[in-house]
Amino acid sequence: MGKRKSKAKAAPKKKMPKLERVFTCPFCCQEGGVECPIDMKNLIGEAVCYNCQAKFSMKVTFLTEPTDIYHEWIDECERVNKKSI
Repeated sequence: MGKRKSKAKAAPKKKMPKLERVFTCPFCCQEGGVECPIDMKNLIGEAVCYNCQAKFSMKVTFLTEPTDIYHEWIDECERVNKKSI
């Protein structure tokens, strides 16, 4: 007589960490003041601070996330600051 085969349990799925949707403004330092809406119809993404009204816009693709827009804005701010020095 043979033993019954035990059923192997499936490994638990690891949850991917969620990306941020709101960010800190580089000009007024307001935490959670910057949101990055993406207009897929016109392929334009914007980073907008609702406290100091600072804006940044760029062309996006279907793979672009709000974090990409925010970090591109930060990179552009650094490039402008290096040119002025």
